[in-house]
Amino acid sequence: MGDTDRIRRVAQRVERAARDGNGVVVVVSAMGSTTDRLVQQAHEVSPAPPGRELDMLLTAGERISMSLLAMAIHARGLTARSFTGSQAGIITDAVHGKARILDITPGRITEALGGGHVVIVAGFQGVSRESKDVTTLGRGGSDTTAVALAAALGAPVCEIYTDVDGVYTADPRLVPAAQRLREVSHEEMLELAACGARVLQVRSVEYARNHGVDIHVRSSFSWQDGTWVRKATKTMEHPIISGVAHDTSEGKLVIRRVPDKPGVAAQIFTAFADANINVDMIVQNVGDDGTTDISCTLPRAEGPRALQLLEHVSSEIGAHHVTFDDQIAKVSLVGAGMKTHPGVAAAMFRALSEAGVNIEMISTSTIRISVVVRRADVDAAVTAVHEHFGLGGEDAGLGEVIAR
Repeated sequence: MGDTDRIRRVAQRVERAARDGNGVVVVVSAMGSTTDRLVQQAHEVSPAPPGRELDMLLTAGERISMSLLAMAIHARGLTARSFTGSQAGIITDAVHGKARILDITPGRITEALGGGHVVIVAGFQGVSRESKDVTTLGRGGSDTTAVALAAALGAPVCEIYTDVDGVYTADPRLVPAAQRLREVSHEEMLELAACGARVLQVRSVEYARNHGVDIHVRSSFSWQDGTWVRKATKTMEHPIISGVAHDTSEGKLVIRRVPDKPGVAAQIFTAFADANINVDMIVQNVGDDGTTDISCTLPRAEGPRALQLLEHVSSEIGAHHVTFDDQIAKVSLVGAGMKTHPGVAAAMFRALSEAGVNIEMISTSTIRISVVVRRADVDAAVTAVHEHFGLGGEDAGLGEVIAR
């Protein structure tokens, strides 16, 4: 949806799907850098734009896209009806900028489909059940809108069109040998998205997993198949490793010499929760002399606000001081098969050691190992791990990978 030429190409793709006999619902995002430009303009007129008004402004980008696409579809001889998020029945909570979908009442959509129309819905937005105000779902929220509508309408699949032709074993811009995955499970995609793979928004994958929606990630520039994200089945071929993701958008917060007693950690992280600051990795050191250090990662943009918040909290709990490091990156190894294969963590750490990359923090789940490294080392770290696990082969993501 970058410009009008691309909108016409989208209309061509929609026409093809509709003429094949499908009922088609299209969720659109804003054109090009429209959202970034609107955010910049908001901050030019106000140092702290009110959340309600910012949401009203930002939803304009998707409304422009939906109207232009509807016009382009009409020009191709079909009829289309465009709807805002609220008109489409997308009901959310009242949190501006990060609203969550509570319910969908797609009556107007089903009525339009029944009338033979293509339906165009503005993504990224809804309406609060509580305040009746327009809300936005956060960056990448159009993905979540599409998956939620697919679930509400009982659609067999939700196709997500983007500027890449699927999910890769690593970012191809960092690792030219990265291979496209033909299929990954919801759980693997959820970990990849949460760890920095920006093909899909985390919440869209969560919604798809919880409601049993299959996602097909495809390129908007070609007709070839992309990557299927679906429920893991016994017939799915599971490698040990599916891919390596990285995230350079986080910073590391360290609270020094915290009293090592019950309730202190709860007080710290309750303050973060009340301020709506998402925390990722958390590490508490072994206590010494009645104190300990607590480290966590969080969005780098939230660093100044987190430091300000902890000025008050640290004095209450008796912490020594707080630091924030914005020069870190997270590198994650993801694969549903690793939970039954010992030695994967050792192999990953060995690969990083041989590449001269130091590990500052470690976090694991049954299908993920994440490490924090210096931001300057992220390229070397991703490349080393990707090569060590043999993810650059033609059958990457399908065959068994041996943790050497």
